[in-house]
Amino acid sequence: CFPSVFKGLPFVPSEKPYVTKHPENKARREGQSVTFCCQAVGDPAPEKYLWFHNDTLLDPSLYKYKGNLVLKNLKMDQAGQYFCKTSNDAGSVKSKAATLSLIAKDDVPCNPTPDSYLIQLPHDCFQNTTGFYYNVGKCPSDTCAGILDNSLRCKDATVYCCGVTKMETQEIMCTGYTLPIKVATECGCQKCVETKATIRGRAVASDTGEPMRFGHIYMGNNRVSMTGYKGTFSIQVPTDTDRLVLTFVDRLQKFVNTTKVLPFNKNGGAVFHEIKMLRKNPPITLESTKTSMISLGEMEGDNPIAMLEIPPDTFYRQNGERYAGKVKASVTFLDPRNTSSVAAAQSDLNFIDDEGNMLPLWTYGMFSVDFTDETATEALNAGNVKVHLDSAQVRMPEHQEGMKLWSLNPRTGLWEEEGEFHLDQRRRSKREERTFLVGNMEIRERRLFNLDVPESRRCYIKIRTYRSERYLPSEQVTGAMVSVINLEPTPGYATNPRAWGRFDSALTSSNGACVPAFCDDQNPDAYSAYIMASLGGEELEAVPSSPRLNPLAIGVPQPYLNKLKYRRTDHLDRNIKKTAFRISVAKPTPNVAEESNGPIYPYEKARECEVAPYFAAHFRFYRVEGDRYDYNTVPFNEDDPLSWTEDYLAWWPKPMEFRACYVKVKINGPLEVNLRSRNMGGTHPHTVGKLYGIRDVRSIRDLEQPNLSTACLEFKCSGMLYDQERVDRTLVKIIPQGNCYRESVNSMLHEYLVNHLPVAVNNDSSQYMMLAPLDPLGHNYGIYTVTDQDPRTAKEIALGRCFDGTSDGSSRIMKNNVGITLTFNCQERDAQQQSVFQSLQNVPGQYSASPLRERIAVKRPSRNRVVQIQGKGIPSVRIPQRVQ
Repeated sequence: CFPSVFKGLPFVPSEKPYVTKHPENKARREGQSVTFCCQAVGDPAPEKYLWFHNDTLLDPSLYKYKGNLVLKNLKMDQAGQYFCKTSNDAGSVKSKAATLSLIAKDDVPCNPTPDSYLIQLPHDCFQNTTGFYYNVGKCPSDTCAGILDNSLRCKDATVYCCGVTKMETQEIMCTGYTLPIKVATECGCQKCVETKATIRGRAVASDTGEPMRFGHIYMGNNRVSMTGYKGTFSIQVPTDTDRLVLTFVDRLQKFVNTTKVLPFNKNGGAVFHEIKMLRKNPPITLESTKTSMISLGEMEGDNPIAMLEIPPDTFYRQNGERYAGKVKASVTFLDPRNTSSVAAAQSDLNFIDDEGNMLPLWTYGMFSVDFTDETATEALNAGNVKVHLDSAQVRMPEHQEGMKLWSLNPRTGLWEEEGEFHLDQRRRSKREERTFLVGNMEIRERRLFNLDVPESRRCYIKIRTYRSERYLPSEQVTGAMVSVINLEPTPGYATNPRAWGRFDSALTSSNGACVPAFCDDQNPDAYSAYIMASLGGEELEAVPSSPRLNPLAIGVPQPYLNKLKYRRTDHLDRNIKKTAFRISVAKPTPNVAEESNGPIYPYEKARECEVAPYFAAHFRFYRVEGDRYDYNTVPFNEDDPLSWTEDYLAWWPKPMEFRACYVKVKINGPLEVNLRSRNMGGTHPHTVGKLYGIRDVRSIRDLEQPNLSTACLEFKCSGMLYDQERVDRTLVKIIPQGNCYRESVNSMLHEYLVNHLPVAVNNDSSQYMMLAPLDPLGHNYGIYTVTDQDPRTAKEIALGRCFDGTSDGSSRIMKNNVGITLTFNCQERDAQQQSVFQSLQNVPGQYSASPLRERIAVKRPSRNRVVQIQGKGIPSVRIPQRVQ
């Protein structure tokens, strides 16, 4: 079923030009050459291009450019921003600006001294000088001037970035053991890490959450993917994509075709999006020979926002013939007075003005129109349709003059003007006199329309997201989705919004995110906004505003904070979720010092917002810390794939293929237990006996069985290391904290390990060791393995399967007796008894090919202890426990 937005005549590009290739950021040395490229489509096709440097037009007769701009023998004053502009008879458009970075001939391309970067240490590695944190250094992954060939290309054959060129191993003294850690000591210019950008998510009904099953996903005219049974989807973003526009089409026609402009991480990795689909209104029957009126917007206690007036004899077929007969009409209206409808808004509410600038719109409602013949087999067009907009619904008087009708171009995701409104006063009854704004439109191949006002009062809001409430610069989270809902307050009731008008989103980088919002410098309460953030579909928490405001925690000093009226959503009701806050978007007053340093920036100071230092004012979200901890000997930020470093001890050996592995451990005992996996090289000559990393997790209690808890614990997968020359069977040691002994091991896993030499010997019943399997065995073995282009996605999917105890399912609730890897019995210990974590010694063993022998002596249980090796539905084998 092809989407209705593409039915009828073949798809024709927008009349206005639209940029399909934007210039790219480049880094060069003085004296080198560079090429910037720009390409646009339109009808008629644009032929003349103009190039600008720092907003100044470059003389076409001097630079001899067309779609490509070539600059040779570069001088230092040519650094800066470059963009193109092109036009046709219908209008103009500008490209995104590209930055040219220049360094002198003899300058180093990157600062060789790493930036400070703190990582959190394990809970038993407290340091007297730095606490639980350690500075491992970091090289910013900025584009740098590397070795280039002599050809002039739109896209450099090899892209160079600043990165780690030297590391040294240092040792940290922990409780009872020594922890190795690799620290960056020098940065240099090298080939950028190759990454892939992915978006994933699910498409569901905005009212009930019903999934859009097996729907089609289009990029322009091309179908690029489908949703699954649960509405899920995953799409790799094509290279050189600057603006990702996707249209979601329900083959069953239950939902309105939905076009979205989706942010994605250009540095690579996955971003999660939940696509809210608006359910279609049931069709009604119209007489084509009579005038019909259809209401737009039904709110209890309020009038419709507008009415559609369809004159008689206005319908015609796709071939242009007039249609006479009954018409099936489905008109679905997205009402901004319903604040819960904002997630179902189409596109990103932008348009291109006559000068080629992309500007925002403020919506008063969107509506989807479907007209078919009586048998619902042929789509019908309609001419001379009128829209009567109730002017009383436009509470901002200045908006009435600028109100226009718009239609959505599903290829570009941009709104294009259909017509203007004019005043028309009509008396509906003797007691009521209402003023309407009337606009005319024609319904052809486009079926999605908007009642919008161009709005120029804009600002940026600076947001940063963190891993914890410590708000450390090194704990900033990249790739988090920050969303802003612009609200229109009811006059006189600044805390009670009457409607939303716009929705914007942005992804956090290593320096946070700048999200656009409407603002006003005359009236601080003219616009307000809700701000929220999420990571991988998980909502982040905002800083509290009660019982009292804490400017240091919120990140904004007084008195500006009071002016912005910061309120977290649970300010008055502690039962409400804590995942958003609301502010009045008060534009900073010029020449007022405390308002000149964020978190609100005038729109013309976007660059200042983007590069603002950490100590500048900003709003904050943080991730609620769970009972999990990750430590990598070679530091790696899973939110930033460009931070990957080539090293034999890297937890993730390949930067575009991340493989996550988990075991499921059951604990019989009255307490929840901390478990640790200690992961070392097992069979590779470069890594044998050396630490890859540590994973800690706490077991989750079964609510119905008080003496049972379960944990899904990550371990480093076996496989090729970064050089892709030889595999390593990771030596994994699983250690429960407390007075524990191993009760049983999955029999299928045990049999696999015995048949795949070498074998780790388990002489210590208080822990378990294995040389991790190379094969992705699945839930019957208690091994859960997922490979993805994004590390967090791989871990999330594998963890969901582990919780569910299946190889293809997913659950957020731990199923305690399904798909178990091994079982420990843990009882409360005497106060004088040390935990295993405290007694653990890090003495790397020297291993022969088979068997591998552990050289750590710990307390043994009774000589008569018996171990049961069990698997689900598999007879158990009883093996006496060896005791030294």
